[in-house]
Amino acid sequence: MSRRRVLGIGGALGVVAAGGLSVSAALARRPPVTGAELRSAVPLPAPFRVPLPIPAVLRPVSTSGGVDRYEITQREASAEILPGVKTPLWTYEGTFPGPTIESRRGRPVTVSHRNTLPVPTVVHLHGGRTPAASDGYPTDLVVPEGWHGAAVGMGHGSSHGSSHGMQDPRAVLTTLTRDYTFPLEQRPALLWYHDHRMDFTAPAIWRGLAGLHLVRDDAEDSLGLPAGPRELPLMITDRAFAADGSLDYPAVDPTLRERPGVGGSYLAGVLGDVILVNGAPWPVHEVDAARYRLRVLNASNARHYELEAVLDDGRRLDLVQVGADQGLLAAPVVHRFLPIAPAERYDLVVDFSHVPVGGRVTVVNRLGSGRTRDVMAFRVVRRAADGSRIPRVLSADLPLWRRSEAVRVRQFAFRAGRMRAGHGWLIGGLPFDPARTDVTVRLGDVEVWRFVADVHHPVHLHLVGFRVLSRSGGPPLAHDAGLKDTVSLRPGESVEIISRFDGYRGRYLFHCHNAEHEDMGMMANLEIV
Repeated sequence: MSRRRVLGIGGALGVVAAGGLSVSAALARRPPVTGAELRSAVPLPAPFRVPLPIPAVLRPVSTSGGVDRYEITQREASAEILPGVKTPLWTYEGTFPGPTIESRRGRPVTVSHRNTLPVPTVVHLHGGRTPAASDGYPTDLVVPEGWHGAAVGMGHGSSHGSSHGMQDPRAVLTTLTRDYTFPLEQRPALLWYHDHRMDFTAPAIWRGLAGLHLVRDDAEDSLGLPAGPRELPLMITDRAFAADGSLDYPAVDPTLRERPGVGGSYLAGVLGDVILVNGAPWPVHEVDAARYRLRVLNASNARHYELEAVLDDGRRLDLVQVGADQGLLAAPVVHRFLPIAPAERYDLVVDFSHVPVGGRVTVVNRLGSGRTRDVMAFRVVRRAADGSRIPRVLSADLPLWRRSEAVRVRQFAFRAGRMRAGHGWLIGGLPFDPARTDVTVRLGDVEVWRFVADVHHPVHLHLVGFRVLSRSGGPPLAHDAGLKDTVSLRPGESVEIISRFDGYRGRYLFHCHNAEHEDMGMMANLEIV
């Protein structure tokens, strides 16, 4: 059994259970992934045969009063993800990914979500600077009509309880429909929306509840970056398929109604053996011999990627990064390959102008093996004029907080540990409790936070963006540039970030975005006062 597989099954949890063995010693050799892989029980298609789908852009139902209003129905549907195979899904508007919302900076958006699924849901706009009432707190639930079960994990039978025996006196329940309001007073960026129900985020995203939300502004439009058909959203996910074509997932309760969690082999994270881009397996996209802007999101539950663009003759194309999670960089950064953790986004420009017509560029996952090493391909089909450019200066509005501005430094350990129900994932030695305030920050304060990891943990802060200050006492890495909202911690690593906690008062979250870790306790409350 490989070390990668061992860490997926036993790794961090076994280290804690054994006692006396240091995490740093056990993880001295950094593994490429954390999690265990499911194997599909249906024949899988050859790569680079299925065309890349582009998610439809949702039209507003109203634009009056300076507010764009949208309506989305969450419903069950089926789709042909694998050719000739029908797969049941939970969807936004019947598609996976859900429809893309495109917005303008500073123009408010209201999205009315109607839940016709068999379980409660929550919607979180990941990367949004959103008032707490619309941020998608895990117990602020939209309950389907006729729901008679517990609103959150039913381990203790309370309508506002969790599988961990916790109660949330501030939970907000609405029936069938809820309006989420997003002011979008923020930099242009690629955001995404997904389910955030307490204890059940991972299986809900796995079943299809994820979509993109782009924020634009005039300054970005004026840069001359590739646009129109040459700007491509790329939502990368991994999935596995059962013999009947359904999405395989090792849920303890496949109905997702009562007991949360996954089988013991998958406690460190669920990995699939099929790589999907925009919901299609190993797709191919025909391109001009020109620059393209790739808006890349890793929407996988637990899989990390290290992306590389390779021609059939072995040459590599540069990945020119122009933006991060929270928008444009100050200046471009050139990568030969690029690591991307769950929930991270990268805004890249790739130049196909020197690829011969008929040539193919394969996007490879250097952390994958076998079928998971391929992601997608581009085939150059024609010569074409290209008026796009990559400016040497991209943005002048990046915040430049200094360490000397910080009013305090906090440290948080992200590690496996024991919970009331057995093994789980903890922040500072504690599992998530919606009734407990873990951190209180004054509105407008600048703080430095230090994160320490045992295995891979992509750490996400709600509401605010941040800058990476250091990794294990050294400088940030090249891919840490810009304003981020999710940072990838590697095994045994410590990372320092700095942020100003401004925007809105209220209850927010920070958590690991390995979705299985999140569901099993690795989440904490942030109160901004």
